[in-house]
Amino acid sequence: MELEKILKERRSYRSLETAPVTDALIGELAQAAALMPSCFNNQPWRFVFARDPRVLEKLHGALSKGNEWAKAAPLIVAVFGRKDSDCVLGDREYYQFDIGLGTAGLVLRAWDLGLMAHPIAGYDPEAAAAILGIPAEFRVITLLIVAKKSAVPNPLMTEKQASAEAERPPRLAFEKFAWIDSYKG
Repeated sequence: MELEKILKERRSYRSLETAPVTDALIGELAQAAALMPSCFNNQPWRFVFARDPRVLEKLHGALSKGNEWAKAAPLIVAVFGRKDSDCVLGDREYYQFDIGLGTAGLVLRAWDLGLMAHPIAGYDPEAAAAILGIPAEFRVITLLIVAKKSAVPNPLMTEKQASAEAERPPRLAFEKFAWIDSYKG
């Protein structure tokens, strides 16, 4: 699939159906992240790929209300890292930016493979870390909900979620987020 097509078509759906989660698939997703750029090639991203139904059931308990739809996913990826694993230049801490780049590679590769990887903020990061054995010195930044998109709407979605599912939410116009030569906001 061409990158432009992936970028235009990629969505974060909440109507999910299961898909096989093989070691090869996990390897593909991890490799996509590993190929992304990072400060001095530090590669600060870390991932736990949770696919065991018993682990997933425990992780469901860390989800916030409104993310019940995520319980249908066969794979949840915890994205985490720590400040001292990447560049710190004065007050600029690059680890979260670089982890975002690695995560973007994973999200785009998932779409290329016919899957959807939906990052969520609605979860308890300390509970997720404890369930997955992530040491306290790391910060869980997001959970990625990975599954195939289902044609059947998920009944657990809120009205707002269902609306966003039916039609892609609008994107900001260029002049709302980008400028040439100087900020004009």
